[in-house]
Formats: sequence, structure tokens, C-alpha cells
Amino acid sequence: MLRLFLRLEQQTTRLALLGAIVMLIISVSLGFYQVLTRFVFDAPSTWSEVISRSTMIWCVFLGAAAGFRGGFMMSVEVIYRLLPRRRLIWLEAFIALCCAIVLVVLIVFGIAMMLRVRSQMLSGLEISIAWAYAAMPVGSAFALIAVLARLVAQALGIDQIGPVTEDTLQETPIVAERSDTP
Repeated sequence: MLRLFLRLEQQTTRLALLGAIVMLIISVSLGFYQVLTRFVFDAPSTWSEVISRSTMIWCVFLGAAAGFRGGFMMSVEVIYRLLPRRRLIWLEAFIALCCAIVLVVLIVFGIAMMLRVRSQMLSGLEISIAWAYAAMPVGSAFALIAVLARLVAQALGIDQIGPVTEDTLQETPIVAERSDTP
């Protein structure tokens, strides 16, 4: 059952990372288009900046899942060095609990905020601003799955306990395929 959860998480995190990459490409392309229309053609676009900003928000929230899964956002190396190796899983559990609490709060309040602003429109477009705000609960849900999967993988001995360092970067499931992943 846990291995099935890890496989599901691997797919959801890849999907979130792919979404973040697509949103980054769209945001950068529209930013470039905005500069061209404003400074080269002297006819600024009214819609490109709004979409570029919204896609950048989506990029950040979707990309957070990969960051949490890889452990890139959770390490405090001094604490890891002070604790005995056998106690590190408890530190990881505490970190995961703190992250999970924050992510659940982001999901709950993100949905509430999204519902509150659904009648407002993005400037220059006839699209509800709720689509931009939806990045918060959606990205946080992906990140919550990743946080739980990281803890499960560490408890099962699949992932390293502790911060990811340069020599272990190639072994993380997001960066490279591993032969021992489920």
C-alpha cells in the first residue's frame, strides 16, 4: 500500500513539475512579448503582463512539490549534525508535520480566497481571478502529497534521511531515475 502511494506521488510530483516548467515557459515568453510590444513597437499589450504574472504564480506553487519531495526546502544542517543518526527520522517527522500544517492551512485558506474572488476578473481579460488564486490550493495539495511521500520513503529506507547534499543530488527521485524506486 505504501509503495503504491509512493508510485502515485512520483507521478503527481512529475505532473506538478511539468506544469511548473510549462508555466515558466509561458511566463518568460509573454514577458519577452511584453517588452517587444512596449519598447520596440511602442504599442504595449494589455493582456500579456497579467497572464505572465498569473503563470509565474502557478509556476512557483507547482514547483514547490518537487522542492519538498527532494528535501531542498526543509534542511537545517546544523541540527542534523547535532543529532545522533538514529534520531534523524524524528526530526524529519517533526519537519514534515510542520510543513503539512502549513500546507493544509494554504489549501483551506486558498480555497476560501478563491471562492471569495471568483466574481472578480483579471484586468484586461474576461477571466476570473480565481484561476490565478487556484494555484495556492492546487500547488499546496501537490506539495502535501510530496511531503508525506518523502517521510514514508525515509521511514522505509528508500530515501536518505537528512538534507540532500551535492553528492546525493543525483540519487533523488526528482532529479534522476533510480533503480530501487517502486
